[in-house]
Parts: sequence; C-alpha cells; structure tokens
Amino acid sequence: MSTFEAATGDGPAPPEGEGEAAQRSREVRSAFEGLLQIRRLTNRQGGDPAASPAAWELRQPVRAVALALEAARQPPSALDGTGARTATGYRVRAGERPGTAVVEWLGPPGSGAAHQEESALTACAAALDRLGWDALLYRGPRRRHFLEVEPARPGEP
Repeated sequence: MSTFEAATGDGPAPPEGEGEAAQRSREVRSAFEGLLQIRRLTNRQGGDPAASPAAWELRQPVRAVALALEAARQPPSALDGTGARTATGYRVRAGERPGTAVVEWLGPPGSGAAHQEESALTACAAALDRLGWDALLYRGPRRRHFLEVEPARPGEP
C-alpha cells in the first residue's frame, strides 16, 4: 500500500480508467476529511475551526494547498516520464517566503493554458479562500499569472 500524495501538478496524469479514477476520488475525499478533522481538533481560537489551516499545513503549504485544490476538483497539470507537460491544470510549488506556496496554471505547448490561467486561477483562489488561505493573483515574467498563497491572518475575511 502506498502513501497518499496530493497532486501538485508535477506528477503523472490522474488515472483515467473508471475504477482507478473512482479510487483516487475516494482517496482524495478521505485525505481531505482527515485534514478537516485535524483542523477541528487543533484549531481552538474560536470561530469555525475548519476555516483555518492547521499547524501541519503551515509547515507543508505545498501539500496542503495541493490537497485543497484536488479536493475542490480543480484539475492538476501533469508530466510524463521525460518531464514534458501532458495535461493542463494547476501546479503548486514552494513560494519564495517560508510558509507560502505558488499556484500556476500550466499545460502542454499549444494547450491554451495561458489564455485560461486568469479565470482558472481565480477559481483556485476561491477554493483556497474558503479554507483559510489568502491567494493573491499576480502577473509575473512573460506576463503569466500566478497565485501567491499564504495562511489568512486572524481577523481577516
């Protein structure tokens, strides 16, 4: 039995077979329910404990953000064995500052990912916002959009 890893967008394509896809969906749902349970047990500051990242998420923002996006049914990008991008979707990587992550919208050459990125990243930001993450949309090199993600500060909406 292997350990569950949320899709960061730098791994293999999600399973396409009906049975494999259903199995992956169950694994994601179980991992996400576990994350929410950890939040309920550890976040005791008042308010909705499920609406703030738990301590382990703050230490591993790439894994936490990837799980949140996969649970929200956002599609991950993917790479083949040679490192070539094979699917259009989100990619989560570590941010420049500790405790942050960056979400990009990537796809294979000619996929149109650059034209989809602003609306797709806006949807990703909305999913993260509901879970206590601040996701700010920026434009970077080559005018490509990306999200910088960090935990919301207490008292912020």
